[in-house]
Amino acid sequence: MTFLSTILMGFIAGATIAIGLPIGRMRAEALRFRALLNAIAIGVLLFLFIDVFSHALEPLSLALTDLHAHHGPLGPVVVDGALLIGGFVVGLLGLVRYQAWSQSRREKSPERYDDSLSPAARRSLMIAVGIGLHNFAEGLAIGAASRSGAMGLTTVLVIGFGLHNATEGFGIVAPLAGVRERATWKFLALTAFIGGGPTTLGTVVGWSNPGATISILFLSLAGGSILYVVSQLFNVAIRFKHGNILYYGLAIGLSTGFLTDMIVQAAGG
Repeated sequence: MTFLSTILMGFIAGATIAIGLPIGRMRAEALRFRALLNAIAIGVLLFLFIDVFSHALEPLSLALTDLHAHHGPLGPVVVDGALLIGGFVVGLLGLVRYQAWSQSRREKSPERYDDSLSPAARRSLMIAVGIGLHNFAEGLAIGAASRSGAMGLTTVLVIGFGLHNATEGFGIVAPLAGVRERATWKFLALTAFIGGGPTTLGTVVGWSNPGATISILFLSLAGGSILYVVSQLFNVAIRFKHGNILYYGLAIGLSTGFLTDMIVQAAGG
């Protein structure tokens, strides 16, 4: 597979994130419906959190096995462990600090932020950032598989990641569904670029075969970012005061994530 065709494959895998984005333009005054959408988004993101760290831990697990079973070098264990923990902390606390900084600026100069994004739109952008970091790591896998000549694996990865991204698009815009002001197509395009664009960039980097280290870094950054967003969405769910709806939405979101993952695994990815 050529470099240009590999980039095209990465673009296709990332572009499917746009499938779920138009839901962000839905108008729904019913609080129960809005609560359900919010809860489904939490479920999708919780699956991504599990998926991110299951992949981020694989190189560290291999390094630990090599260390104990074959008296391998300690260096890879230390480096991979530091990147895993450090990336998670930066991803989580980085958004905490950004939110505090942004809130402080708005309070100091409210006249400059009259036309600023709504809280729901800001949550959507933060979700897009976390998912974008995750999708960069997926692009790395596509690029590396293609460069190695594994055409079958590359195809399976593109299809599987495409399915995942289709559900991730819904997770990005779920906070926007049902708000009084409809999201503009320009805003939805921005979230698609932030969330899906890194797949193509990761494919380009993966073609150069940078190794597992950079994948661990971006996956752990994504994990921290996703956890922060999940905590924010849980706060929204609590304000809705529809406890049973939360559990139904969690079940739907998590089940969707696990189902798409099973499809990928069954296909050999």
